[in-house]
Amino acid sequence: MNRQQRIKLLDFQLRAYNEGAVEQISDQWIFFDEETEEAAMLDDYLQQEVEIFRVNRWRKGILIESGKIRSGNELIMLRDHDKVRIRKHLIYSLERLLEGMNDDAFFQFVTTLNSLDFSIYDCIYCYNHLSFLSDDNRKDGVNFIVFDNQEQICNVQHHFCYFEKVNDRFEFTLNTGKRLVIEKMIS
Repeated sequence: MNRQQRIKLLDFQLRAYNEGAVEQISDQWIFFDEETEEAAMLDDYLQQEVEIFRVNRWRKGILIESGKIRSGNELIMLRDHDKVRIRKHLIYSLERLLEGMNDDAFFQFVTTLNSLDFSIYDCIYCYNHLSFLSDDNRKDGVNFIVFDNQEQICNVQHHFCYFEKVNDRFEFTLNTGKRLVIEKMIS
């Protein structure tokens, strides 16, 4: 699995975007989140990836100015009540953890999480113990990750030991009591 495949897997995660509509109020563009009904200045998302729903499809671009999206060589001007979605950011410690995982562990972790109806973007807490370890030959410990999909909570313990063998063990526990353990070992 190369970097492109990892990105593709993350791109198709549920709840990867905040969706809503935009309105121009007093010469300022406001984003109204469909789910939370909160309003935010569109300027808060400058230089970030956004998508606009035009001609029955989502078009990717970068918000370069309030009210203007660059999509390839095209400049798209926003209109009142346009449907827009803004890509969410991963929690920094989770992003670093995912980048540090080998491909097999990454794939197993993300697909198992998805099979439990959670998205990587549902993460509300991540303690990445790996980021505190020096470049020693032997690295072992546990990372703690909590996900909330608005219906259930999932706690993940990622036990790792990287020495002569690479060992990743993920213990998923849902608030319903359901538990799932997967382990990936590479010699």
